Amino acid sequence: MNGAGAGPFVRFENLTRTYRQGACRRPVLDKLHGEIRRGESVALLGRSGCGKSTLLNLAGGIDEPDSGSIFIDGVCITGMDEHARTLFRRRNIGFIYQFFNLVPTLTVEENLLLPLELNGWSPAKGRRRCRELLAAVDLSDRAGAFPDQLSGGEQQRVAVARALVHGPALVLADEPTGNLDADNGRQVLELLDRLVRDGQCTLLLVTHSRAVASRADRILTLTRGRLSGVEEGALW
Repeated sequence: MNGAGAGPFVRFENLTRTYRQGACRRPVLDKLHGEIRRGESVALLGRSGCGKSTLLNLAGGIDEPDSGSIFIDGVCITGMDEHARTLFRRRNIGFIYQFFNLVPTLTVEENLLLPLELNGWSPAKGRRRCRELLAAVDLSDRAGAFPDQLSGGEQQRVAVARALVHGPALVLADEPTGNLDADNGRQVLELLDRLVRDGQCTLLLVTHSRAVASRADRILTLTRGRLSGVEEGALW
């Protein structure tokens, strides 16, 4: 992504996270440090089970580290209580998941309206924003459809629109093409790039695919609980 800011927008400081396995505790993140610049597209690579999704959930304030701090735009989210983190996440962060996570009982438009309603948007303003995003992902004609009436590629395009509908500063994507075929995966990546760039967002994308990762501005590799092997990716 061109025009990334020079200063850190996301900063991980001395993060540690362990999980209990029977009588033992397994370390996943071990005094991890790292930074993401404002407006930057960063891919996070690593083997299955290495802690990529754990780091993403910590960055989104869904989970808490055992120790250490996370700063987003200068705000320490690890210093917040659960309610404050929820409000911060709702206003500032968009999530995209491998398995779409659309609400099955809501229409496409209603799925997009939900985060806007939670953020206090008026119905009229929310509907205008939904129409704008659905046009951007080429799904204007599917506003009244339910998720199970859409193809996998269409569902993920809705998920991208929902993640960006409220104008988040940070977008967190967990294997967003992992449940799609090659053609649909390529289309979703291109769409995500365009919308993130247009919205001047910062993107952290988790993937196990080096081909997907190579499209980012920068690649971070998670190994033995720490970020290493920093590489410059190709621009999107």
